[in-house]
Amino acid sequence: MDALKQAVRTYARHHANREGLAITPVPGLRMMCVEESTGDLHSVYRPLVCFVLQGAKRMLVGTEERIVSRGQSVIVAADMPVVGRIIEATPEAPYLAIAVELEIALLREVAAQIGTDASKRSSGTQKLFTGDTEAAMLDCGLRLMHLLDHPDATPIVRPGIMRELHYWLLSGPHGPALRTLADPDSYAGRLAEAIAILRSEYRARIAVERLAAAAAMSLTAFHKHFKMMTSLTPGQYQKRLRLIEARRLMRDEGFSASNAAFEVGYESVSQFTREYGRLFKVPPKQDTLRVRRNPAAERRPEVRAGGLT
Repeated sequence: MDALKQAVRTYARHHANREGLAITPVPGLRMMCVEESTGDLHSVYRPLVCFVLQGAKRMLVGTEERIVSRGQSVIVAADMPVVGRIIEATPEAPYLAIAVELEIALLREVAAQIGTDASKRSSGTQKLFTGDTEAAMLDCGLRLMHLLDHPDATPIVRPGIMRELHYWLLSGPHGPALRTLADPDSYAGRLAEAIAILRSEYRARIAVERLAAAAAMSLTAFHKHFKMMTSLTPGQYQKRLRLIEARRLMRDEGFSASNAAFEVGYESVSQFTREYGRLFKVPPKQDTLRVRRNPAAERRPEVRAGGLT
């Protein structure tokens, strides 16, 4: 693990943004290096596995909450809105983690090769899974990091590493849940079709009938299972996507609040301001000015009463 920690710190030192997040040229691989505890960090995760190498993070999906610390990993089993908070980090021992996005087609292929034990079928209602990280999975992570120094090898070597990682995940204690995610006939698999539409067209008005049809469900069943999996209604999910993207546009690309609102699909700036403040607990202009006046502020947000929201 020490070699992986050093690789993350070295790469993040040169490539991380103000939140400590570093996106890499290796598809699906990213990392975090955060030197101080944070306030709430809002994201919409794709299915992924995250290995915490140092420090600790609290994660909240709907009503499910987990604290993941050094030596543990967390699997997010669907396209989920996640509220995270780094709770253990110092400049001397920063929070360090790498995340690898799961590939549903590869999960299906490997699951078919392994075979399915019907007695271990998952209900598919749990969204977060945590446990101790196996050495074999850390080794896969280290080899993916190694590709950063060998970009020409990535298209040849990465597929084999990813297949191996998916095998270890499917062979582990959370394999049944991942099989459910991979099964195109499961509720999770069918809802993935609707969520793909929401993610790609979040700026537009989307008829819920179209989403239900994509999931091959009645309207009643679609609403029930969408809320069960994401803890949000389809409208709330789309709103979350819009607000998170608007925040990124204002902070990272210099958009004004009104321009960001229209860019992500809002027709009313006042509605955008109300909903932004409701989610992030601060008006959009004030939020953006705080970061511009003090670029480090995002790493030291005010810790509000009530904890995660």
